[in-house]
Amino acid sequence: MTISLLIADDHEVIRTGVKSMLEGSDIQVVAEASTGNQAIEATVKHHPDVVLLDVRMPETDGLEALERIIDRSPRTKVVMLTGHDNPTYIARAVALGAAGYLLKDSTRDVILGAINRAHTGLPPDADSLLGRVRNTMARRRPTYDDDIPLTNREVQVLRHVALGLSNREIGKSLEISIETVKEHVQNILRKLEAGDRTEAAVWAVKKGLV
Repeated sequence: MTISLLIADDHEVIRTGVKSMLEGSDIQVVAEASTGNQAIEATVKHHPDVVLLDVRMPETDGLEALERIIDRSPRTKVVMLTGHDNPTYIARAVALGAAGYLLKDSTRDVILGAINRAHTGLPPDADSLLGRVRNTMARRRPTYDDDIPLTNREVQVLRHVALGLSNREIGKSLEISIETVKEHVQNILRKLEAGDRTEAAVWAVKKGLV
């Protein structure tokens, strides 16, 4: 079965390289885009099975485009393809619904594998960038660690805070309302006696929560 693919990257050499890499596979490139807005428009027009999307894009950045693509074409899976392995980018991609997160120096087999896994609905490999961060975000508080004065949910929220996510992104990731996120954040700051989110994030890192 052929997989339809949209490649969105502001560098033509990257788009050309990916197309060359996909030759001989069951993946068919149906459209290309060089800006975030073009990626959204092309997705709405073609409804590809998978979009390969750069994080840093002109007009609309890739993470914002990711959210809008999934909203407008729910069946389309999005795999981020970028040169940035920033944990905050990866965590935001997880929260916003990305099916994969690859670096541009990935091998052909890794890229083909990620596209196929996304298309078939399989989760990303546990050892992949997205898989590792997603597992960290979902991990619950160790029941034996009495030195952490937080509930399981507060630990999850704190991990998201430490990874740089906004309240809205945390809500999307944990499927809770923004108001509930705000309440958890306030409780976290109070329990940790932290003055702001940055202090709480530093505490989380020192405790090995992220």
